[in-house]
Amino acid sequence: MKYLTLLVSASATALLSAASSASAQPQSITVAWYGGNWGEAFQSCVATPFTEKTGIAVVADIGTSTTTLAKLQQQASAPTIDVAYMDGGISELAEEAGVLAAIDLEKLPNAANLVDAAAYRNGDKVFAIGGGYYSLGLTYNTDEITEAPTSWDALWDEDYAGAVTIPSPSNSAGIPFIFFLNQMLGGTPDDMTATFERLKELDAGLFFDSSGAASNAFQSGEVIIGAHFSVGAWALTDSGLPIGFVVPSEGVWATDARLHLIEGGPNPDGAAQFLDMAMSPEAAACLAKDLYLGPAVSGVELTSEVARKLPWGETGSADDLLLFNWNEVNARRAELTDTWNREIAR
Repeated sequence: MKYLTLLVSASATALLSAASSASAQPQSITVAWYGGNWGEAFQSCVATPFTEKTGIAVVADIGTSTTTLAKLQQQASAPTIDVAYMDGGISELAEEAGVLAAIDLEKLPNAANLVDAAAYRNGDKVFAIGGGYYSLGLTYNTDEITEAPTSWDALWDEDYAGAVTIPSPSNSAGIPFIFFLNQMLGGTPDDMTATFERLKELDAGLFFDSSGAASNAFQSGEVIIGAHFSVGAWALTDSGLPIGFVVPSEGVWATDARLHLIEGGPNPDGAAQFLDMAMSPEAAACLAKDLYLGPAVSGVELTSEVARKLPWGETGSADDLLLFNWNEVNARRAELTDTWNREIAR
C-alpha cells in the first residue's frame, strides 16, 4: 500500500511537472498580414514590441486581404489564425461571412487612443479597428513631368498618352476609384455612364491588378503618371527613383489597413493583447515612419519629413480623406466589374 501511495504521488508530481512545463512553454499567435514592406513594417512596429512585452511569439501568415478572407472561410470550423489584417471593403465582407469575433474595446487600455472613425461597427459589435490610413493619389515621374500635376485631369493629358496607369477592378482600389471618379465628374451613384465614357477616353499603358505591378511599371518607365497608393509611391521615392506623389485639388480616395479578431481563434487572449499593442502611439508612429500610414490613434509624434508624406498630403489632415461606405461599394462591385470588362478591359 505504501509503495502504491508513493507511486501515485510520484505520478501526480510528474503530471503536475509536465503541466507546469507545458504552461511555461512560450505561447504564440498567428497573424495574417500582407507581404513585402507591409509585412516587414507590421513585424518591426507591432509584432516585435508585442513579443518583447508579452513573451508571446507571432507567427506570420502572409497573403493579400482576399486570400486571407478565403482562408478564414475555409477554416471557419477550426481556424488557425488569431488576428488578421485586411483592407477596408474586404473587412466588411469578412464580417458578413461571420468569421470575425467581437472586439471589446473596454478591455483594451490603448483603445482610448483610437479615433472614433477607426472603430468599425456592425450594430453594437466592433468587428475591426483601423491600423493606419493610406490613399490612392496622383503619382508621377519627376524626370518626365517636371511640374507637379494639380488635377486628376492630368491622366487624360495627350502628352502622357500610353504611359498612364490606374487600378483594375481586380485590385482592392479599382471599384472605389470608379466611385471616386464618378463623384469628381459630378455623376450619381445610380448612373455612372458618363464616368465609363470618360474612362474609355483614357489612353492607359496599364490597368494594374496589384500595387506591386504599379510600382514595377513606374520603376521600369512603362508608365510616367497614374493613380497609385501613397505607400507604394513613397517607397519608390525612398529607394532613390524620380517619383513624386501629390494630392490633387479634387482630393484622394482613401482606406485603411484594419485589424480583426478571428472567431474561434486558438489564442483569443493573446490576440486581444496584439490589438492593444497595435493601438499604441508608438506602433502608429513606427508605421507612419516605415509605411507613411496615417495614424488612426491620437498622441502620435512625427517628424516633419514623415508628416509631409502621409496620405492626406503635406498640408492636409485625416479630415481631407474621402472614405466611401464599403457596403455600398461592395453592393455594386459585381455589376461595375462586369461593365469594366465589357467596356474598358482590353
